[in-house]
Amino acid sequence: MNRPVRVLIADDQALLRTGFRLLIESVPDLTVAGEAVSGDQAVELALRLRPDVVLMDIRMPGTDGLEATRRICADPGAADTRVLVLTTFDLDEYVYAALCGGASGFLLKDILPADLLTALRVVASGDALLAPTVTRRLIHEFAARNEPRPRLARELAGVTPREREVLRLVARGLPNPVIADHLGLSIATVKTHVRRLLSKLQAHDRAQLVVIAYETGLVTAGDMPPVHRHSPGLGRLA
Repeated sequence: MNRPVRVLIADDQALLRTGFRLLIESVPDLTVAGEAVSGDQAVELALRLRPDVVLMDIRMPGTDGLEATRRICADPGAADTRVLVLTTFDLDEYVYAALCGGASGFLLKDILPADLLTALRVVASGDALLAPTVTRRLIHEFAARNEPRPRLARELAGVTPREREVLRLVARGLPNPVIADHLGLSIATVKTHVRRLLSKLQAHDRAQLVVIAYETGLVTAGDMPPVHRHSPGLGRLA
């Protein structure tokens, strides 16, 4: 991306918005496209300004960040906009709802400033990003939810057997190099399979592929223990 990544900040606390703005504007490859103080305003500005990333708080007056995320990700006019949810509340239901709503990342506000800047770049590039603890909690959340969810259930017709293998490993949070090694494929081939899965399943990114794998029953939490990349700050599904 040659131009700076354009970020919309959505948070009802002025002090936090100012801090985020100063941090983002401190580097040349990121810039602030606008600020929103509510979920409704975040949706309006996201559709009007078309930022690359919305840095979305969850708890805001009126429409909260989860509903705002759902509206933004469901609108064709915001197809190129990614949502990175940033909150102080590390609760399972928030993780589940945010990712099912289309968020590309979920981080906690105790993240280091440098890691937040990295997160914005990762999400803007089209990858999905979750804090390592959030990835583990997401897997456990799916394990606890056994009721039918027809809103998100999707048929896997048209997905080849090899693509299903790749999807199962993506659902474990494995990066492309590990998937390639496990299946005896090149990294380029794995990337091709992931691109085809994103297209066939109409998924925003890899975070959505994780959701789809569990929602369709292709993977259950008991099938395979999740494998995580160890990092002090970020867990990138890449």
